[in-house]
Amino acid sequence: MNWGIFEGLLSGVNKYSTAFGRIWLSLVFIFRVLVYLVTAERVWSDDHKDFDCDTRQPGCSNVCFDEFFPVSHVRLWALQLILVTCPSLLVVMHVAYREAREKKHQEAAGKNGGRLYPDPGKKRGGLWWTYVCSLVFKAGVDAAFLHVFHSFYPRYTLPRVVRCHVAPCPNTVDCFISKPTEKNIFTLFMVITAVVCIVLNLVELAYLVSKRCRECLLARKARATGLGHHQNWATSSSKQDDLCLGELIFLGSDAPPPLLPDHPRDHVKKTIL
Repeated sequence: MNWGIFEGLLSGVNKYSTAFGRIWLSLVFIFRVLVYLVTAERVWSDDHKDFDCDTRQPGCSNVCFDEFFPVSHVRLWALQLILVTCPSLLVVMHVAYREAREKKHQEAAGKNGGRLYPDPGKKRGGLWWTYVCSLVFKAGVDAAFLHVFHSFYPRYTLPRVVRCHVAPCPNTVDCFISKPTEKNIFTLFMVITAVVCIVLNLVELAYLVSKRCRECLLARKARATGLGHHQNWATSSSKQDDLCLGELIFLGSDAPPPLLPDHPRDHVKKTIL
């Protein structure tokens, strides 16, 4: 494994994530990926070899192992971690695509041609939707795998002894699992970290949506305030123009009086509304 490339990808994901996203990334890398690589594979390396059944019938142990362990924990976790981390890499790829478009635009239009993206890494437009969809996908993948684990292994635990009565076993036989307590501890640890990751994804999703809604409300309020000031300014400007032109409006009179009468009040009629 090339750790230099992996470090570069992690730094890119960390750069374009929120505070909740950085916590999620640290949790996934330290408590899930490293635990999987260092410990889980060694614990489950002997699960088939040390699966003993109290029978000498050829093929009985293999059939019973397949009956109770259709998919290995290690392989399910590997697939889960791959699917969970891929959406974050898509965000980095989207930012790289924006930066490449911005570079081509600058080369074609020059420095005075403006910018396509004021900040390519800022979560606006399509990048915001990519980030939100990645959060939904990551939470959905973790929840789906938790459901799969629970359907295969109820309560996420392994029994010490399993009873098997499938062919070619001659009768009901007892089979013993290797190191069930240690495997249960690691299984529960991985389940708890997956639940915490789901919660972090949902919290980050709520934060982004609420922030976007607040920004939209503030922008709408600012536009409404600016429109009101513009109308007030236009009305006051129109009144000033009327006064400057000497055009006076009198209620209830048939004809306008002279512009500068000697006695203006004589031309004003009282109107009762």
